[in-house]
Amino acid sequence: MTRFAQSALAALIALCTPLGTSLAVTQAAKAADLAVYTEEDSGVCGEAWVLNKITSRFSYQVHHVPNLPDVEITDFQGIHQHRYLPANETWPIGRRYCGATVSLSDGDARSIWYLIEEGQGFASIGDNVEFCVAGFDRWMVYNGRCRVLR
Repeated sequence: MTRFAQSALAALIALCTPLGTSLAVTQAAKAADLAVYTEEDSGVCGEAWVLNKITSRFSYQVHHVPNLPDVEITDFQGIHQHRYLPANETWPIGRRYCGATVSLSDGDARSIWYLIEEGQGFASIGDNVEFCVAGFDRWMVYNGRCRVLR
């Protein structure tokens, strides 16, 4: 096998099992009883690509939605996953519900709730992130007080 083929295979395996084998086995066991779980470790919820996507989209939001203050997210604290709904036959998209507190550039701290949808990125490659910062859902996209993502 060529070095390129080995690298491509390793990348494919990494994409298919982003959480590692031991965590995937644990989650499969948890998924069998369909319960709601919390995790001490922020895991995927605290990964840099997730937080960067939220920060970037929040910046776009405050500049393009009328009557929102011109602020930016400066930091995330208390990142946690509070629910995981694994993919199954009746619900084919795995979802992770996460929460945190964000510090804004005006000094305020706000609650943020976000959802990571497995395999729902652009052209179904990668994961999608939806988020709601308390007080910034001007058009009630996530219902009152970000209720849809809680």
